[in-house]
Amino acid sequence: MLLFHHMFSLFFFILGTCIGSFVNACVWRVHNGKNWIMGRSMCPECHHYLGILDLIPLVSFFFLRGRCRYCQKKIALEYFGVELVCGILAFLFSLRYLDGMLGAGMEGPLLFLMRDLLALGVLVFIFLYDLKYYLILDKITLPSIVFFFFVNIFLGFSWGDLLLGAAIAGGFFALQFIISRGRWIGGGDIRMGVLMGVMLGWKGTLVALALSYWTGALFGILLIALGKKQLSSAVPFGTFLSAATIMVLLWESRFLELWGQFIAG
Repeated sequence: MLLFHHMFSLFFFILGTCIGSFVNACVWRVHNGKNWIMGRSMCPECHHYLGILDLIPLVSFFFLRGRCRYCQKKIALEYFGVELVCGILAFLFSLRYLDGMLGAGMEGPLLFLMRDLLALGVLVFIFLYDLKYYLILDKITLPSIVFFFFVNIFLGFSWGDLLLGAAIAGGFFALQFIISRGRWIGGGDIRMGVLMGVMLGWKGTLVALALSYWTGALFGILLIALGKKQLSSAVPFGTFLSAATIMVLLWESRFLELWGQFIAG
């Protein structure tokens, strides 16, 4: 049984690094107008197509000593970091469902795990793209809203719970957009709020909104203190929203427990 635990966890860690590698490629391809699904990976510096040995998550970075095989330019450490973080997150998601798979059968928990890993890929893409380019793409959020709404309905979630979550977060951002006439947030944040709602339901959405504002405020204060940002500087808020959504997908029950204790005093 212990061997199964280790093999199970290792498999999903490796799968997570592959998700991170694919997301890295998609961010570059989408920004540069390439085919993000079928396009071949290439060096962003010399544009040489990459071979299999260049694309092994984590391993290739060390094998190539952090440089492109063809032009010898440095490979951004970001690529390695995203692969590693996605591997760790996929490992954590797998642990969340492992006991359920062992106790109640594989099928149900595995479907939830697959849902969460797909959500991980979408949310990490939004995290990176907004962080780098200050933009949340409708071509990502709109299809994801439809997909995760129906997936969650299939998995037994209440459609009312999902729609209420979408209305809370989407309406919250829409109200800010209207009041500020688009100066505080962009339209992409509204669609991101709807996506959070259909992924998390209304309770998880409230927790994720609170987390995103707290972490955003802390990072903003830190950057201002370090002289990296000014009070009027734009903030890639989709980055914080996507990170908070991942955190709630992983630890929603724990966050709700802590919130209940806080309310109770």
